[in-house]
Amino acid sequence: MTTHHLPISIPDILHGKSVEWERLEFKQGWNPEAVLHTICAFANDFHNLGGGYVVVGVAEKNGRPVLPPSGLDADTVDAIQKELLNLGHSAIQPQYHPRSLPYEIDGKTILVIWVPGGETRPYKARVSLSEKKATDWGYYIRKQSSTVRAKGADEQELIGLTATLPFDDRFNQQASVDDLSPRLIEEFLKEVGSELADDVATQPLETIGRQMNIVSGPSEMVFPKNVGLLFFNDKPERFFPATQIDVVWFPDGAGGDQFEEKEFKGPLGRMTREALDYIRRNYLKETVVKHPDRAEAERTWNFPYAAIEEALVNAVYHRSYEIREPVEVRITREELVILSFPGPDRSIKMEDLRQGKAVSRRYRNRRIGEFLKELELTEGRSTGIPKMLRVMAENGSPVPEFETDEDRTHYLVRLPVHANADWQDLAAQVEAPVEALVKAQVEAPVSEKLPTILRYLNDDGAKGIAELLELLELKSKRRLRENHLNPAIEKGYIERTEPKALNSPTQKYQITKLGREHLENA
Repeated sequence: MTTHHLPISIPDILHGKSVEWERLEFKQGWNPEAVLHTICAFANDFHNLGGGYVVVGVAEKNGRPVLPPSGLDADTVDAIQKELLNLGHSAIQPQYHPRSLPYEIDGKTILVIWVPGGETRPYKARVSLSEKKATDWGYYIRKQSSTVRAKGADEQELIGLTATLPFDDRFNQQASVDDLSPRLIEEFLKEVGSELADDVATQPLETIGRQMNIVSGPSEMVFPKNVGLLFFNDKPERFFPATQIDVVWFPDGAGGDQFEEKEFKGPLGRMTREALDYIRRNYLKETVVKHPDRAEAERTWNFPYAAIEEALVNAVYHRSYEIREPVEVRITREELVILSFPGPDRSIKMEDLRQGKAVSRRYRNRRIGEFLKELELTEGRSTGIPKMLRVMAENGSPVPEFETDEDRTHYLVRLPVHANADWQDLAAQVEAPVEALVKAQVEAPVSEKLPTILRYLNDDGAKGIAELLELLELKSKRRLRENHLNPAIEKGYIERTEPKALNSPTQKYQITKLGREHLENA
């Protein structure tokens, strides 16, 4: 068996956490013809989603895996991998070779086949592996969660994509593999739970880069891909000017003379998180209104953090890195605006966009989206606008607005401020110089879910991560900790039962005396 690893957590694949279900195919047993057609479809990557994964040894029901897995005979895995190699040579044109990895789960052996979007599409595969039909070939694509043979308009459109690659998946001849940072790669792999992290210190950088599909080319002429430079170089703006997020605060409105600006640069994941954290600490404020006729106070935010997060991550995901314009966040007392370039695809109708029904036919940056999902910065395909609409409504805020022009040269998201917003404390901070503003940041705001968390812990005692995820209907442990638990811990409202073992599997969270007082006064 191969000792290589994949740059993603295998358990996450099985639970659809960092990969959409439509990019996953489960096969209980080894069926070379069906697997061949799905490999061909993922390699064609008709919608620029980033290819997909075929998991052999796991049964499927209604598009979801049946766990625990049925498994494969461990003695047959090597033979399957050899057959995969042969299929890549003789049964698909141009030749295409996916990456495969045996994995043990619940005492069973499964085979995970990673099929990145190909660099020389369109690909066609033999319709049948029977010798009688050896001359019958067809193009295959994915339609939602199914593999189908492309015909008619779909086939013509696929052929029209010949040798076209999204910008982030192209190799960069102005850089070298040494421009990729092993430190950043290792940090990423550890964060997403990939076993490949253990190999970074012992394997050549080119080997790790090929396993992550962030380098390309023959061994005598290897180049990093643009997505590798964007995520794993400390200064990607050297290669892609204006790769940055500018956050601008206008205390007197956009037409005023006074403004404060801060630039965020660096690897895309870190840059995005730092900008979001800066906005949350400096410009988000909770307003509490007590009503005489009821015990529970009304709590609202000037801007709900989840809406800002979705809007900003979407801007980083969908902007063009060939256009020398930064992502800009403009904040006034009336609204928070996020501007990026260019606009959405022409196939998207603005009315559908405003209603949260828009689905892009083809994604601009298939690999950037893939990495952002693995970092749990975005949840999935076409989920951003519906979530913005929902969280703004839950906060009692006006409906967000989405704007572009006829030529789709830009895209603007406008989040109107809540009617109850109180800017008084923030205004005092903004009167100071920028340096003082950064050092004397407004306290990290607590989550809008804080009352729910406190009531739950007060009534039922200490609870672990799994129970709190279920309570708040969340999937991401990182988001739970960063957005909800850590701010409450900083305020002293809750505490860890094992404060010296932060990542202990038995770690729980409990309400404090201060938390009970806060709950009583709310």
